[in-house]
Amino acid sequence: MSDVAFLLLIFIMLVALISQRAEGPIDRAEARFAVQTDADRNLEIWIDRDGGLHIDGRRASLPEVEDAVAAAHVGSPETRVHVVADRDTAYRHVSAVLEMLQILEYRAVSLVVRSVE
Repeated sequence: MSDVAFLLLIFIMLVALISQRAEGPIDRAEARFAVQTDADRNLEIWIDRDGGLHIDGRRASLPEVEDAVAAAHVGSPETRVHVVADRDTAYRHVSAVLEMLQILEYRAVSLVVRSVE
């Protein structure tokens, strides 16, 4: 019986060590490698540093962006949405776009960053 208790104690200690997460500083505005996607099936949402939204080179409001994403999905469900934000953009602006995509239950979303060579 003591052997079983000892093995159980060792198991619990190992599981506790495995589930720990290392926290560190977050500075993720750059990427170490790039992933190529099919440009014909991408919809890019640009967010400038003031929070202005742009689709296809024209300024748009959040409801207009939502309509464009919904129309792109209806036209081609494999369309990938790329969110491109300026490095100095306040996170609340990016969050608003991501919340809108979450409400639409859009799954193919990429956050585009600059590649570091």
